Amino acid sequence: MASEKRIDPDDGSAYTWEEFSEFYTGKYKKKEIAAYWEDCEVVKKKKAKAKAKEGAKAKAKTKAKAKVEEEPKPKAKAKAKVKAKAKPKAAKEPKPAGNFKVCVCGGAGGIGQPLSLLMGMDPNVKELCVFDLSVAMVPPEGVAADLSHLERKCKVTGYVMEVGKNPIDFLEECLTGCHLVLVPAGMPRKPGMTRDDLFKVNADIAKGIVEACAKFCPEAVLGMIVNPVNSVVPAMAELYKKKGLNPEKIVGITTLDVVRANKFVGEAMGKNPNFINIPVIGGHAGETILPLFSQDKIGKTLEADKIADMDKKVQDAGTKVVEAKNGKGSATLSMAYAGARLGKSVLAGLSGRKRTECAYVASTVTDLPYFAQKVVFGEGGVVKALPLGELNEHETKRLEELKPILQKEIDSGLEYAKANELAA
Repeated sequence: MASEKRIDPDDGSAYTWEEFSEFYTGKYKKKEIAAYWEDCEVVKKKKAKAKAKEGAKAKAKTKAKAKVEEEPKPKAKAKAKVKAKAKPKAAKEPKPAGNFKVCVCGGAGGIGQPLSLLMGMDPNVKELCVFDLSVAMVPPEGVAADLSHLERKCKVTGYVMEVGKNPIDFLEECLTGCHLVLVPAGMPRKPGMTRDDLFKVNADIAKGIVEACAKFCPEAVLGMIVNPVNSVVPAMAELYKKKGLNPEKIVGITTLDVVRANKFVGEAMGKNPNFINIPVIGGHAGETILPLFSQDKIGKTLEADKIADMDKKVQDAGTKVVEAKNGKGSATLSMAYAGARLGKSVLAGLSGRKRTECAYVASTVTDLPYFAQKVVFGEGGVVKALPLGELNEHETKRLEELKPILQKEIDSGLEYAKANELAA
């Protein structure tokens, strides 16, 4: 096992057991890591060549060959040692943990506080900034003071701004040098409020933060958790494009849909959701959410007559949480968990270890300009968009049904971008 390498499906790279277990230790239990290792594909090696002595009998050759397979000769051992010496080189490729600066805008809110906690625990985070408005449930300085007591080397600082002020005038120190900005900001949808009404309010809130990022950390990845995501992300990405910046830096966090699909399938099938990875494509609201159960080894075993109900369960999961909280809150904790998962993947990619997640980004995989799909995070943020893969009959039909709905919501974002500009 020591010299054997296996391919981690998370990034498609081969690792030894030592490298593999070292990376996942602390994230999963030992038994779970071992089980995951067993599921990974073994890298095929070239058969070792055994030399037999001259004049030896064929039988002796067979025995010698068998012995070589069980106990390699010194030459083979030397070769293994050379490989072992090469391992540190592979381990040194990623940047040392703890070098990144992260900001959570809206960090004192219902999603922002647990999200800040989870990001502060990530060993890749060297500095964490918690920004929020003076009307937040608690002062962001208080959240920062609380998090600064964690047994982590991460430095935590709080930043506050009065309502009505412009973030670009206050966030220079907060945002300068940031590698990742997570934005769980905006107003929740109130009774009687249409999605368009919500968009008009939240698009302006998002714009204020995005234009500050464009000025002080234009190379940072911006993870947007601002509803309606289907419209806000296209609006902000197009504004970035108009300013000559990379629109792919604007990432809509749809990870919660994946998390829910994994959990619900795990419960239904009696399996550990840690080892289920169901892609969820389309958008991040209602019918635009499309889980691809057929593309997971456990998900594809769902009985055909249960797929539609499971699909609907994932779509309506957020509403169920609101109902369970009697209208006094929404999916804040699970959203923070999902946001942190995406954030950690972004930082892992920036450190040199690629990660694949579903996210809502500028896209060319369908005829829609923005789409939730599997993307690879690397040293520049989103470095590759993966194809949708093969869809079954149910998924193909659903994809066609969601397109006009999602297109309409994208159009709202595009119209907003046409009518607005980011401040210099």
